[in-house]
Amino acid sequence: MKDDNKRHPLRDAHMDRSAAEAVPDTPQTRAPAYRLAFNDEDFLCRDELRPVRLQLELLKPEMLLDAAGITSTIVLFGGARIPAPADKASARTQTLADLSRFYDETRAFARLMTMKSMEGGGTEDVIVTGGGPGVMEAGNRGAVDAGGKSIGLNIVLPFEQAPNEYVTPELCFNFHYFAIRKMHFLMRAKAICVFPGGFGTMDELFEALTLIQTGRMQRVPFLLFGKGFWQKIINWEALADAGTISAEDLDLFRFVETAQEAMDLIENWDTPTARESVPGRSA
Repeated sequence: MKDDNKRHPLRDAHMDRSAAEAVPDTPQTRAPAYRLAFNDEDFLCRDELRPVRLQLELLKPEMLLDAAGITSTIVLFGGARIPAPADKASARTQTLADLSRFYDETRAFARLMTMKSMEGGGTEDVIVTGGGPGVMEAGNRGAVDAGGKSIGLNIVLPFEQAPNEYVTPELCFNFHYFAIRKMHFLMRAKAICVFPGGFGTMDELFEALTLIQTGRMQRVPFLLFGKGFWQKIINWEALADAGTISAEDLDLFRFVETAQEAMDLIENWDTPTARESVPGRSA
């Protein structure tokens, strides 16, 4: 069988993996030591193989996204517990019920961005979420509303966790390492949108802001949906007043309330009008 992707004349790993499954059953062939190293799950899960697992987790999504032609993404961070408005009656707190409006704003934003992406072929500015419920589901759902694709970067958690039904199946990935997952969120990012959320959302928010603040990542449009929520949760002005961040650092992001407002800001991010609205200082 001809393999058009094969770049060398040597026997490939698939062939040997199949051949190894058909060897005679003997004490020697049953021994763990005899297993092909790349086909030995117990071996690959050893502590000493962590550097290899890190590399594999970096490579697999990278290679599949490259094969799909994805060149840039729009990152959506946000809480898994924020319900759709239709389900807000079952929310565990009144605040979560009130925040359900951001489910619809996320969905609307993802729909608008995906429609714009599809005008150029659908491989640029592709929506990427954590692939879970809540705001993440809304983002992938909005892409489906527009008839486009979206990416989901899921992660194995101690409690039950599965990708939401709206992630494009061939662009749905599962991670063991939070650090590698966060790298994949930002490696192709053209804009970052952060919706209300909890520890995970704040972890993603501050890591991305730190990378931009320290020059480890190019500045991109960085939008926080829900000014009231974020100003209540984080005292941005106090950080600047204390000198633990510079006053200029407050200009790294903007507050927005609606999907259309976010679209307009991303489109005009580098214009003087966009730069004049400093978060935490505007009315």
